[in-house]
Amino acid sequence: MMALFDWVNPDPSLAVDGGSVVLRPPRASDYKAWADLRDSSREFLQPWEPAWPADDLSRAAFKRRLAVYAHEIEIGGAYPFFAFRAEDAALVGGVTLSNIRRGVAETATLGYWIGRPFIRRGYGTAAVKAMCGFGFDRLKLHRIEAACLSSNVASRAVLANCGFEHEGQARAYLKINGEWRDHLLFGLIRDEASG
Repeated sequence: MMALFDWVNPDPSLAVDGGSVVLRPPRASDYKAWADLRDSSREFLQPWEPAWPADDLSRAAFKRRLAVYAHEIEIGGAYPFFAFRAEDAALVGGVTLSNIRRGVAETATLGYWIGRPFIRRGYGTAAVKAMCGFGFDRLKLHRIEAACLSSNVASRAVLANCGFEHEGQARAYLKINGEWRDHLLFGLIRDEASG
């Protein structure tokens, strides 16, 4: 019961100030802004993402998504955040640390997206830097990994701007838009991350 209460009134310490963006876990009240931004950005985002289910933008699917997010945060397996423009709280995208592995690894996988109206304005870089700071400082991770398609020049630039090093390539790494695709692999080590 406490976990449900915490999700209805999220822990304010999970809000992350990223300068031009603020990160926080999604809430039910974010549905319309999220659905509108994803819908208007569909053609832009789909080439870089897993195939969207037919009901992906429905309120019911969003509720299911929130339940999964709440569970992942509760068990410490993932931290999915929405990114809001600091000046007016407009939703600009999302950033997630997932697949958190503890013990000898202390590692997580980074994923992010920015809606089409907000690209090339530095919000992606600000969100990734803020999330990495959260991962290293709050979660005490040692390493954060990321992957992107070689053709995704903008995503590669975000990772480079945030200090990630290109470490290699993985064949048929993720199923993107219905097809298994090779990805470039990147890593950022806590001691090498800039503030």
